[in-house]
Amino acid sequence: MCKSDQATTSITRTDAELVTAMCQDPTRRALILTALATGACLASVRPSIAQEDLPGSNERPQKGDVLVFAEGDRAGEVIKPQDLQTGGPPVRAWPRDPKTSVVRKGSRLNEILVVKLEPAELDEETRSRAAGGVVAYSAICVHTGCPVTAWVKAAGGDKDVFKCVCHNSEFDPRQSAQVVFGPAPRRLPALPLATDAGPLTVAAAFIGKVGAQQSR
Repeated sequence: MCKSDQATTSITRTDAELVTAMCQDPTRRALILTALATGACLASVRPSIAQEDLPGSNERPQKGDVLVFAEGDRAGEVIKPQDLQTGGPPVRAWPRDPKTSVVRKGSRLNEILVVKLEPAELDEETRSRAAGGVVAYSAICVHTGCPVTAWVKAAGGDKDVFKCVCHNSEFDPRQSAQVVFGPAPRRLPALPLATDAGPLTVAAAFIGKVGAQQSR
């Protein structure tokens, strides 16, 4: 037995055979250690891979899905209107199947921007899809498919808007996320919401194609 293994007081027959092989052949020892380390690594990541592959995780938001925080200390928790600050900033969310509890984060195209605004600021079309002033839109830019990550003052005004920093497209959430600056060819797809003094839920599917033309 190797000196480094002499402190072992309890060892199985299989373990003993491995140790002997490792001591006698340094190359074999390296191969065995590599295999053990690889197995441990795969075991540690398998649960997260399985979570992403759960049935329904790739499906687009469905009517009745609840919205949950996509990041931060509250990731995975349901979002209620009172959790949001009026006037922003927006939060990023995923839809979750209320029956199976599967979070639909298997596709990045399912990520959602949620922001609470003064109902009086919303145009009629936007207000019809809002829940207590809360509106939701796709978080993927329709220009080249980059994530929409910024909440900034509009280039042509003093209101805060969504901004894709890849090519500087800006979208006004008060007007159905219409393009107010930049090269984006159309508005962000809207996700109608509902609430009954509880979590925000999806009232209907996305309105419009999610992502850029080449997005999958």
